[in-house]
Order: sequence, then C-alpha cells, then structure tokens
Amino acid sequence: MAFRRAARLDRLPPYLFIEIDRKKRAALAAGKDVIDLGVGDPDRPTCDFVIEEMARAIRDPRNHRYPHDAGYPEFKSTVAEWFAHRFGVRLDPQSEVLTLIGSKEGLGHLPLAVLNPGDAALIPRPGYPVYESSTIFAGGEPVTMPLRESSGWLPDFDVIPAATLDRTRLMFLNYPNNPIGATATLDAFGRAVALAKRHDFLIVHDAAYSEVYYEQPPSSILQVPGAIDVAVEMYSLSKSFHMTGWRLGFAVGNAEVLAALAKIKGNVDSGAFNAIQQAGTAAMRRIDGPETAEMRAMYRRRRDEFVSGLRAAGFRVTPPAGAFYIWAPCPAGYDSMGAAARMLEEASVVSVPGSGFGAEGEGYVRFSLTSPDERLRAAVERLGRMRW
Repeated sequence: MAFRRAARLDRLPPYLFIEIDRKKRAALAAGKDVIDLGVGDPDRPTCDFVIEEMARAIRDPRNHRYPHDAGYPEFKSTVAEWFAHRFGVRLDPQSEVLTLIGSKEGLGHLPLAVLNPGDAALIPRPGYPVYESSTIFAGGEPVTMPLRESSGWLPDFDVIPAATLDRTRLMFLNYPNNPIGATATLDAFGRAVALAKRHDFLIVHDAAYSEVYYEQPPSSILQVPGAIDVAVEMYSLSKSFHMTGWRLGFAVGNAEVLAALAKIKGNVDSGAFNAIQQAGTAAMRRIDGPETAEMRAMYRRRRDEFVSGLRAAGFRVTPPAGAFYIWAPCPAGYDSMGAAARMLEEASVVSVPGSGFGAEGEGYVRFSLTSPDERLRAAVERLGRMRW
C-alpha cells in the first residue's frame, strides 16, 4: 500500500526556514564559527535547587507510577497561591488550575476541546505558529488579526467584521509577545474580554513569558473583572527557571474549559511525570526569589547591549518590554529572508526571518538573547562590519 499522509498536514503553512537551515548546515560543514540566535532556548542550566528537588523526587518509588491525571495536587495549590500573590486573583486549585506538559502542549490541545469543524479562531500575526497549526488540526479556520507597530503591536478589534466575530469561537493572545517582545495593558485585555462576552467566544492567553520582563510586571487577563467567564491562560516554567527540556506548565481560568481540555489530555497523554511536578512545586515556591530576579537582570543587560550594538550597526530597533527576543526591522531594500540570508552568509549569524511568523512579520528579523554574553557581543560586532 502506498503511504498517503493526512490531508490536514497539507493545510499547514509552508516551512519557510528550509533555505536558512541549509545555509546554516553548509556554514558549519565549512568550519565557520556560526552564532545561532534563532532558537529561544535559554543557555543557562536549570536552577540548582530545582535539580536537587528532582533528584530527591525521582528516587521515590511512588513517582514511578502513572502521574495524577489533572496534576500533582501540591503543584496546583502552589500555582494558585502564586497567582493570588502575583495578580490578586484567587483560583480553585482543583477546578481552575490544570497541569500541562509545557504550555505548547496546552496550546496544541485546547482547540480540540473548544472548536468544531469550520469554527473561526482569531490568530495574532506575526505570532507563534502553534496557534494556527493547532486550529487547523482541530478543523477550525484560522483568521488573522494583524499586529502592527503603529498600534503598539496590539490587535485592532474594530476592523474585525461583525460576521467574523459572530462565528469566532476562540481568540489567541500572547503577551509578552513572541516574536516581538511587546506587552499589553490591562485596558487592552479588558477590551478583548468585552468583545468575547459580546460575541460568545473564548480567549486563550499565552503567558509563557509572563516573568521575563524588564520595566513593568505584565498583567494577567484574569485580572479583568469577569474574565474568568471567557478566558484561560497558559503558563510555562521553561523561561523563569531555564527548564525548557523539562516540559512543565499550567493552565488557569475557566473551569469548564479546563475540564474539556483535561478530557482531551486524558485521551492522548498521561500527564507530566510526578517527580517533575514536585520539582516544579519547589520552583514555583521561589519564583519571586533571587534566581528569577537574576534571570531578569541578565536578559535586561543582554537586551540593552544588543540593542545598542544593533543601533550602532544601523538597525532601527526598539527595546522589547518583555520576553528575550529582539524584533528588528530589516535594512532598507531587503525582505526578511534576504536579510537573514546575508547575515548568515557574511557574518555567520543566524536570525529568524519575520515572515516565518506570518506574512505580517515581513520586513523584520528576530534575534534571540539566549546565548552567552560574549557570543551576543561577537554577533553585533560582526553585524556592525556589514555594509548594507
């Protein structure tokens, strides 16, 4: 029998980085010193106290069995305590907190729990590609919400046709934003909540970069009065404690939505390893501690130095308010693929073309700050020697 892959895979957006990947591999094979600022994967190791708790938990035979379906109770209670302290929002840890195998898993599965075939989902673009792909896998229709610099990288809800809003069942938001680094005010969240109530749809706010901020702590959409009726938020431990490989996150918000997501998860996964959740509990108890403060100070230093270097190299760039990415306009005369290709070919610096985050990202490139300081300094020095 000849293999035929599922038709839904043909609906996914094209992978636009093939040529950049090919050039990167060729440069490495040629012995070039490539500085990869493409992937947002922290270069620092996981915090020692988290590793020590994991070492203890992994030796407990009780953790060698299947994990708790909806999450380790102590982890969920700790999340609820932190949420009350951080945002002033009280949650029921049993029904309004759900453990995830990383926030990406939650974002990937949620549309299966809330969308029917043909339902519209509003997708911010430029934006994290999972929002669109998970909508497609659920049989939904992705509808673009353009984010523009002129509007502070916030969606313009007024331009969305009423007919589109009436068939919308899900809206994705993401602040601090990947790839841009923009944040949203509580007023902006309030407008989104009012729209969701008026048109009867759900908001899922991707808050994976919640604790990677520089000047002002970001808000939670659940701080908007009544938001819990129409919203859930997804969080990740990957960024705050350098735990990307551990795969641990959580969803909070509307209990009915979380119950539906839990039913999907119960049919396709067995939950996060209990030992990881116990280590995550230790992490959440110290999320306001010196380790997280040092993480923010490190990224702030890297942000300021990198932005200064890019400006000296002729880039018009605005410092991000959150996350660990620099979203830089391309030099005049270049599209995002062309600019990224030249930087790789001439400076051996890998960036991500903005078009990879949707057509609305054209004209920009994204640099990640998750490389050691000396490598970031070397990257801007090389870029500064280029002549556009």
